[in-house]
Amino acid sequence: MMGPIFDTHAHYSAHAFDTDRYALLDSLPDQGVVGVCEQATHSGDAPKVLELAHRYPWVYAAIGIHPESLLAVEDCGEEGPAPTISVYGGDWAAEMKALAPYYDDPKVVAVGECGLDYHWPVPKDAQLALFEAELRLSLELGKPIIVHDRSAHADVYALLKKYQPRGIVHCYSGSADDAEWLAEQGLYFGFGGACTFKGAKRAAKAIAALPLERIVLETDCPYMAPEPVRGTRCDSSLIRYVGEYIAAVKGVEPETVFRVTAENAKRVYQL
Repeated sequence: MMGPIFDTHAHYSAHAFDTDRYALLDSLPDQGVVGVCEQATHSGDAPKVLELAHRYPWVYAAIGIHPESLLAVEDCGEEGPAPTISVYGGDWAAEMKALAPYYDDPKVVAVGECGLDYHWPVPKDAQLALFEAELRLSLELGKPIIVHDRSAHADVYALLKKYQPRGIVHCYSGSADDAEWLAEQGLYFGFGGACTFKGAKRAAKAIAALPLERIVLETDCPYMAPEPVRGTRCDSSLIRYVGEYIAAVKGVEPETVFRVTAENAKRVYQL
């Protein structure tokens, strides 16, 4: 029997779930899901994320501004720019001010998703300043931070070392050595479908090096479905493949991974 599942990072407010969002979420407790942390990536997401958190007792919210929300109009896909650009004209500080009341809601348990993304052409100075402001907010509120780090390890780690926040490094893709010192600093590490991919050797080494008490499970759904269903739309029920993979790497039973990572999630989110 599979243990309790806590998906620490999901995006059920995404358009990919527009046709069956509620039916899917209604079904998850029957599949052992005891918790989901729904992530807002800008002010346009926040109301949807809070609506889901209040509809389902086991859904919680993280509110923040993702670095990709700073993408200029010409660099955006068919969905167009985020409100960070279309409403606030790139003034992320004004958007943060508009988001401030959300943190008074008891269902908002974290600041995020936020961080640095050097893969996309996001203005570097702006995202560095935004991430630093989000780190300060996390400390001010006493809430954990959910860290996005894509191709930006050195700058992300420097800021994490400087501010020493509590939180989760989402979709960890760094080295085992860096994972060890970040864990000693008190951070947790999110692993999702990407860690099951055949080329994810760094993730396997990090999972092997970390104590299970510092690992949490995530999907980042609807993205990054794990092997053997890679390429399909992801949801929290598929996290079982991630737990089973981590169990194999750690040499423990999958039930142990599900139980300990669920406890870790509740600890980091102070539930």
